[in-house]
Amino acid sequence: MPVGRRGGNVCQPDPLKQHGLPKQSLIRKGWEFDKVYSQGKRLHGKGFTLICRTNTEGRSRIGISVHGKIRGAVKRNRIKRIIRESFRLDKELYPPGADIVFAVRPDFSLPAPVDISRFVASLAGRFTGQEV
Repeated sequence: MPVGRRGGNVCQPDPLKQHGLPKQSLIRKGWEFDKVYSQGKRLHGKGFTLICRTNTEGRSRIGISVHGKIRGAVKRNRIKRIIRESFRLDKELYPPGADIVFAVRPDFSLPAPVDISRFVASLAGRFTGQEV
């Protein structure tokens, strides 16, 4: 096994980790968030709001906004990881061909991607005009 400069093992790419969320699936720029906030349709859920706006890219993208009143970077980052994992695993539940901002409010309390997917499924039908 190769050894790094400080004596630790050099990480080799894991072939099983090929299932990540590509950067093309994320809203990352401030102006992209602003566009969704100003032109999107709001769908209110338990502790979060989905703001959806159709796009021309043909695939859904997600952006995550966590309220600053949720104290602790560890907690905020864990919430973001759970939401990204929900999006990665259950993309078909999210509105297709849309830019989606997942705005998390301070009363957010969904601990697992499965819980988030369940609530998103109940909301997403309202964006597309059909109940799920």
